[in-house]
Amino acid sequence: MAQTVKGVVAKAQGQPVTMENVIVPDPGPGEAVVAIQACGVCHTDLHYREGGINDEFPFLLGHEASGIVESVGPDVREVAPGDFVILNWRAVCGECRACSKGKPHLCFDTHNATQKMTLEDGTELSPALGIGAFAEKTLVASGQCTKVDPSASPAAAGLLGCGVMAGIGAAINTGGVGRGDTVAVFGCGGVGDAAIAGAKLAGASKIIAVDIDDQKLEWAKGFGATHTINSRKENAVDKIKELTDSFGVDVAIDAIGLPDVYKQAFEARDLAGTVVLVGVPTPEMTIELPFQEIFGRGGALKSSWYGDCLPSRDFPMLIDLYQQGRLDLDGFVSETITLDDVEEAFHKMERGEVLRSVVVI
Repeated sequence: MAQTVKGVVAKAQGQPVTMENVIVPDPGPGEAVVAIQACGVCHTDLHYREGGINDEFPFLLGHEASGIVESVGPDVREVAPGDFVILNWRAVCGECRACSKGKPHLCFDTHNATQKMTLEDGTELSPALGIGAFAEKTLVASGQCTKVDPSASPAAAGLLGCGVMAGIGAAINTGGVGRGDTVAVFGCGGVGDAAIAGAKLAGASKIIAVDIDDQKLEWAKGFGATHTINSRKENAVDKIKELTDSFGVDVAIDAIGLPDVYKQAFEARDLAGTVVLVGVPTPEMTIELPFQEIFGRGGALKSSWYGDCLPSRDFPMLIDLYQQGRLDLDGFVSETITLDDVEEAFHKMERGEVLRSVVVI
């Protein structure tokens, strides 16, 4: 029987979110209902509210979440009721051209639930990134559930569902940071600090954090930054080259997604170095780069989709590192809040006061 739960909905572009009754159907074939325990407030949810993703309002927001599988539909083998899971928005299909090439982390046909959650009047909801986890319960494709160690803190574990995984993966999976490499990370919010943590895990010898906010630079040190640059006060490219014997870094990561920042990352890399874009640009943005420099410096310019992660591989591994004390997921949790506090959490995020506000249910 369908259930009625509380959920946070964006009904119109740019309007404050509201708490609504959400109808969650019983899971059908390949689906699961998950009782949400925690969900991070990610900038992508704000993008949805502002109409920056698409205009398929109303949206059931929230996607960076962990919880307990309550029920599953027919043909579900990945998880069972009672499993503690992290939700992901790249449930691989196993059949598309990327999957058939052995690159499931690039899956081009990821799965979402077939049925729709609705408002009480029958209005269909668009779940953020196919998840919709600012709710007491949500309906997802079973492949969006990744089982992990249930002793992990739900508030910390859920962050792997988006921002922290995107940042760690940008450094390790996309950027290929290795032992002894030099790394610069532009933007020290949640994703940027996760990239710093990933570079540290990979054994980078020098990790340079760049931001315009001294408080964020202090946070970056806690995740492994060896040097910091306030780019309001210093020329970031010049300072990076000074710190790297005039060469530039092996891997430059843009965790902001602005053309001017990307140009700095491009200019700050060494010969044959790599630039990784993990910050999300808006549709109207364009960029102009010197074509000769693209050829002459060699290396690679890469985009990082969800940290090029494979949830079934990466989530359990990162939870293990968290349990061993080698990955400080708790450090990303600035505050825990309730569903009623999501709108204010958006404002705190815009003001740069938090790394992550996490809804705990």
